[in-house]
Amino acid sequence: MSKFISWNVNGLRAATGKGFWEYFDTVDADIFCLQEIKLSEGQFDTEKEGYHVYFNYAEKKGYSGTAIFTKQEPLSVTYGIGIEEHDHEGRVITLEFEDYYFITCYTPNSQTELKRLDYRMTWEDDFRNYLCKLNESKGVILCGDLNVAHEEIDIKNPKTNRHNAGFTDEERSKMTELLNAGFVDSFRYFYPDMTDIYSWWSYRFKAREKNAGWRIDYFIVSENIKGRMTDAKIHTDVFGSDHCPIELDFD
Repeated sequence: MSKFISWNVNGLRAATGKGFWEYFDTVDADIFCLQEIKLSEGQFDTEKEGYHVYFNYAEKKGYSGTAIFTKQEPLSVTYGIGIEEHDHEGRVITLEFEDYYFITCYTPNSQTELKRLDYRMTWEDDFRNYLCKLNESKGVILCGDLNVAHEEIDIKNPKTNRHNAGFTDEERSKMTELLNAGFVDSFRYFYPDMTDIYSWWSYRFKAREKNAGWRIDYFIVSENIKGRMTDAKIHTDVFGSDHCPIELDFD
């Protein structure tokens, strides 16, 4: 049985001061993925005993970025998705193992006034094509902050957020397209009707206290290996970021 964890830490150095490594050690994951590390190369000790560690840094300082800690050494590691337009922000790392690909992703935010929505749509199509291409040769496990609450059940206030980044019809329909291309949302696979479970809360308006959240962090698994999933969890009791960690248990 393997335990996979994904967490948008909203700055790894900040999270380190809020108990990140204590949580990391306690949870003892086989693969632990981070998004929004906000680091540049050389700013952080990238070694961790017992793990192979891979970082993908954004070119822009203090922005975006991803990391993966894995106990098992992968056959290969790829940074980005091989498209120049998308590969400057450190958003994707792909590990190849014997029987599946494991990918962490930090999806671009459409931003206030949806000023990046057009770019986001291009990203969605290119990233989905990337995943589908991998899926032709072996199963895919994707995790990360995908910056969309897919259904109304995934957000506290669907009516008032309808035109906000992360809950636009356009972004939600791209998630539907991805799932229809041969993938499953692991949490909804196990808990199709569970409400009031979120993975991100604004730092404003005491949102976390009131549980006014969004479920925007996912483990997405290709249909052909979904039978190996044993559980999916969202650790709402873990603090240290505006997101909480999520987990996939995999046989």
